[in-house]
Amino acid sequence: MNPSLLEWVATFTVLGAVLGFDLFIVARRVHEPTVREVTTRLSFYLSLAVLFGIWVWLHHGAKYGMQFFAGWLTEYSLSVDNLFVFVIIINSFNVPKKYRQEALFVGIILALAFRTVFIALGGVAVERLAWTFYLFGAFMAFTAVKLLRGGEPDSDGDNAVVRFARRRFAVTDDWDGLRFVARVDGKRAITPMFLVVLALGTTDLIFAMDSIPAIYGLTRQPYLVLAVNVFALMGLRQLYFLLGHLLNRLVYLGQGLALILAFIGVKMVLHALRTNQVPFINGGRNVAVPEIPTTVSLAVIVVVLVLTTAASLYRTRSGQAAQQPTGDQ
Repeated sequence: MNPSLLEWVATFTVLGAVLGFDLFIVARRVHEPTVREVTTRLSFYLSLAVLFGIWVWLHHGAKYGMQFFAGWLTEYSLSVDNLFVFVIIINSFNVPKKYRQEALFVGIILALAFRTVFIALGGVAVERLAWTFYLFGAFMAFTAVKLLRGGEPDSDGDNAVVRFARRRFAVTDDWDGLRFVARVDGKRAITPMFLVVLALGTTDLIFAMDSIPAIYGLTRQPYLVLAVNVFALMGLRQLYFLLGHLLNRLVYLGQGLALILAFIGVKMVLHALRTNQVPFINGGRNVAVPEIPTTVSLAVIVVVLVLTTAASLYRTRSGQAAQQPTGDQ
């Protein structure tokens, strides 16, 4: 796959304009969006990603089209997991509803920034240091085990960075939009929004460390890697307001992501063995191991996500039914 300079510029100019309009114009309107508003925008973003994948399939071949869809589904699932932690952080800080769009705005901007940095670093490592696939594979396995054990980034708004800020600085309880510093009795104090941003930022950093090795396990095309991550962040604000109350029902999302990341880790290790140059492994020679086709990767990701979502909704259906009003009142 060799996208032209024009293709690079056109693709990311359009995606940047769409994402920028949502984040810098729509999100800055302090209000609680309606269901119709978020549904319309989310449908647009999802349709845009599907159309882009079809375009890649038709113009660059089925192989790269499947790589895009496999990467997009994986990264979007990780973004939903990221969003779940956003929900916990925002609720733990009791962020007023009218400021939640602004908090999400900052969280998504930080996620995009961290992912861009890690994409660049990961691309250099993949191109120049083939043995890093061993490290990426091991990291995917570690992340999978952590998810299976129920591990998440510090998500209660009281991680080490936030605790340090509370100890070192005066903190006011007054909210003032995105202002991070306020004056209280003539002295400067940090606002609760500053602590929220700290918590969101540290969470984004951890998720970027998880998501970038995952996408490089599915495709090594920088064009697709960057596009996948931009599409994965589109619509997260809308998804928060639309599905915030349903995220608690995805009780098996962590286990599903663990299976996907473990699968990607195995694929990365197999690739590392096929291109092996590490002296103490097979004398520095390539190892004849099978290659997992992209069709298999896409099928595994889709099946795992469908099954874990269905199992989650089935598991929590009785709880939802119990919360419904009986109509006798």
